[in-house]
Amino acid sequence: LPAGLSQWFPALEVLDVSGTGLAELGAELLGLSQLHTLLAKNNRLGGPGSLPKGLGQAPLARSLRVLNLSGNRFAEVPPALLELHGLQSLSLGGNRLHSIPPEIQELRSLEFLYLGGNFITSIPPELANLPFLNYLVLCDNKIQSVPPQLAQLHSLRSLSLHNNLLTYLPREILNLVHLEELSLRGNPLVVRFVRDLTYNPPSLQELAGRTIKTRNVPYAPSDLPENLVRYLSLASNCPNPKCGGVYFDSCVRQIKFVDFCGKYRLPLMHYLCSPECSSPCSSASQSSTSQSESDSEDEASVAARRMQKVLLG
Repeated sequence: LPAGLSQWFPALEVLDVSGTGLAELGAELLGLSQLHTLLAKNNRLGGPGSLPKGLGQAPLARSLRVLNLSGNRFAEVPPALLELHGLQSLSLGGNRLHSIPPEIQELRSLEFLYLGGNFITSIPPELANLPFLNYLVLCDNKIQSVPPQLAQLHSLRSLSLHNNLLTYLPREILNLVHLEELSLRGNPLVVRFVRDLTYNPPSLQELAGRTIKTRNVPYAPSDLPENLVRYLSLASNCPNPKCGGVYFDSCVRQIKFVDFCGKYRLPLMHYLCSPECSSPCSSASQSSTSQSESDSEDEASVAARRMQKVLLG
C-alpha cells in the first residue's frame, strides 16, 4: 500500500485491494479513521506481518465494519482480528484454517461470518455467544458435529453446513425458530443415515441425585454443600413422557430420525435417561418407547416446519 495513504485520503470509507498480490497490509491503514469496509481477498496474506501491528488499538479498529480476507493463506484466525469489536462482517473463506478460536466470541457485533472452504474440524461452543449473528457459513470444511449450544444463536437466519462430515444434528437445532436457510447437502447425514447408541453407567452421586429428584425428597440449601445443590439444579428431564425420570451426566445418546419440513428425514441427537426407555426387553417398555418416540417425533416435526427454506439438493 502506498505510504501516506491516510494523509491523501483521510475520509476514505471503502478500500478494495483484492487480487493485487499483496503479502501484507501496511501500517498506512491504521490512521484511516473513516474506513468501514476493507476488501483484501485473493491475495497472498497469511504470513508473519500480514497485518499491521497495533491494529486493535488504531483508529481503523473503531471504524471498520466489514472485512473480507477470503482467498488468502491464513492458517489461523489472526489474534489482531479478534480485537476489532465493532466488526459486523468477517470473511475468511478459502484460507487454510484448521480451527475457530474460542475468542471469536469477543466479536460481539458480528452479524455475518464466512469461514467456508477451510480445513476446520470442529465448531467451538463459544460461537453461540454472538447475539447478533444472522448468517453463519461453514460449508466445505471437515466438521463432524454441531455443538448444541448453537441453538442459542436466536438471531440466526442462515446456516450453511454443506460438504462437511456431519452424521447427525443435535436436537437443539430445532430451537432456531428464526432459521430460514439450512444447507446440509454433501454430508453423510444426507447421503446415508447413521445410528449410534452409547450409555455410561451412572455414578453413585448421580444415582442419589436421581432418587432425590424423582421421589421429590425435600431439601434446603442449608442441608447440602453448595456444589451438591448446584448439581441437583442441573437435572434434565427424560423426554420420554411415560418415564418421568431425570439424568445429569449419564444418559442414553442415540440418533433419532425426525421429519423435516414434511419432506426430509434428518437424524437428530436424542437423549434418554436409561436404556430401558428405548429397550424392547419387555412389552411394557416397548409400548412406552413406541408412544414416546411418536410424541417426540410429532413435537420435533412441528418445530422443524418453522424453518421455511431448506437447501439440501
